[in-house]
Amino acid sequence: MKFPYRQFAIPIIVTIIVTIILFDILSDANGQQQQQQQLQQHLQQQRDTWIEALLSVEREGEGHESAVTAAKHLRLASSDTLLPLLHAMNRANPLAANWIRGTFAAVADRQLGRGAALPVADLKRFATDRSHAPQSRELAYEWLMRVDPAVKDELIGKMLDDPATAFRRLAVAELLLTAANTNDATDQKEIYRRAFAAARDPDQLDDAFDKLKELGEEPDLLRQLGLINSWWLLGPFDHRDGIGFDAVYPPEQGVALDAEYTGKNGKIRWQEQQSVHRHATLDLNPLFANEKGAVMYAFCQFASDEDQQVEIRVGTPNGWKLWVNGELLYAHEEYHMGMRMDQYPIPAQLKAGMNQILLKICQNEQTEDWAQRWE
Repeated sequence: MKFPYRQFAIPIIVTIIVTIILFDILSDANGQQQQQQQLQQHLQQQRDTWIEALLSVEREGEGHESAVTAAKHLRLASSDTLLPLLHAMNRANPLAANWIRGTFAAVADRQLGRGAALPVADLKRFATDRSHAPQSRELAYEWLMRVDPAVKDELIGKMLDDPATAFRRLAVAELLLTAANTNDATDQKEIYRRAFAAARDPDQLDDAFDKLKELGEEPDLLRQLGLINSWWLLGPFDHRDGIGFDAVYPPEQGVALDAEYTGKNGKIRWQEQQSVHRHATLDLNPLFANEKGAVMYAFCQFASDEDQQVEIRVGTPNGWKLWVNGELLYAHEEYHMGMRMDQYPIPAQLKAGMNQILLKICQNEQTEDWAQRWE
């Protein structure tokens, strides 16, 4: 009776041994997987620490040494680092953004140099997600164009109302090109209308405006640019030897359009003037006899439908100050260093109803030909 026992004993022992061996193998595999997860978690934490070091860069060298070390490590990272860098750029100051931009380029170049692919789908999603900062979206789009230029045709049509002006500009440029290559006048007019309504940059608005005028339209360029071309002006007050910039003349204490004041050369009153320039530039020299060493005030009232945060943009080659509803928002004293539209953007809060805007424009006493602008 022992022989049958041996027939069944061997499989049982083998089964036990195999089970134990398989259990050990699975235990080793689980252990290795756990170690791999722990290592991955550690590397991710280290990566995040390095990215935070890039974000800590400030002016005058603060955080510079830590950023140098962090950038050296990050540049050797895989393409998995690209999306975290873009997310970090959402909250970066201008200096930190430059560090992130350079590090991103180094990682991307390294991946492409070794024949690896960039995460195109992730970059596409990021570039089209309007919740991200324009600077980080633009970086994602820039690298998309390098590795897959055809994606432009897919994305460009969705950018016409994009809050990021760089993307909107691309979409408007495509519309302007389409309009220029359209033979049917009715279709062409409609395309230019769409471009004019969507554009924000002055050169594109000028282009669409001129084309629409040629086609018999009368678009409102000033309104589309958000320009104020009608002002009440008062001056000149004294600014000889640079005294006027800090001097507190009557308009700074309250505007009374029917009042008379003693100015630099005698009695002065408010006068209403309207610019005829297409970009609402107002030349003060013919209005104030090319006065040098002088201060002039410009005042207007602006109606807002609601309480809202806005950006007031000023362009002038002169020293100036800005008040909104009696609150001084900005002061900048520099003379004849150039002028362009939207030169100085200043955040401002408008209230529902009528708002008051007051500008102080100072002209110095330089006599050079290139130092005569007062506008």
